[in-house]
Amino acid sequence: MKSIAVFCASKIGEDSIYHKVASEVGRMLAEENIRLIYGGGKVGLMGAVADAALEAGGEVIGVIPYFLDKKEVGHQGLTELIRVESMHERKMKMSELSEGVITLAGGFGTLEELTEMLTWSQLALHHKPIGILNTNGYYDYMEKLFDHMCEEGFLAKETRKIAIFEREPEHLFNKMRSFVPEHLTQHLDRDKT
Repeated sequence: MKSIAVFCASKIGEDSIYHKVASEVGRMLAEENIRLIYGGGKVGLMGAVADAALEAGGEVIGVIPYFLDKKEVGHQGLTELIRVESMHERKMKMSELSEGVITLAGGFGTLEELTEMLTWSQLALHHKPIGILNTNGYYDYMEKLFDHMCEEGFLAKETRKIAIFEREPEHLFNKMRSFVPEHLTQHLDRDKT
């Protein structure tokens, strides 16, 4: 992978572990010569991941809608800051520029970005690995929900595997590198999706 999109909060969170891990992810991407694609903000976890990547000599491309440029404080020190018209355009551009996705802690916006990428993968619109960094057990309930969807027959077990959960950045990177999109060999039908 030469580029990874990182979805995360424009807030810092209550526990300093989230900031620490966001910075660790930014550094790791730079050290691996992987271009960081992210939401373009200077604040919160977005700012932490971007600043750490930049400090480690990495390439960082931000994508931010015009209307959020002031609210999320568009980062002016990036390799490139791309301004777009809408949230949908932001996701499309981030997807276009990346070969994989990592989701850090966040709120509704982060969740919406993640679930859209999962849906696009389920529909075979892309074949990218989608990592969910479960720092401090933040995504435990989501992981259980995805398993419950399988148990209740609303999500195929092969499709469930596209959501790669890990607690440590290095383990997540390793799983993403070895990801094989098995679900794409399955035909979409109403019984399996």
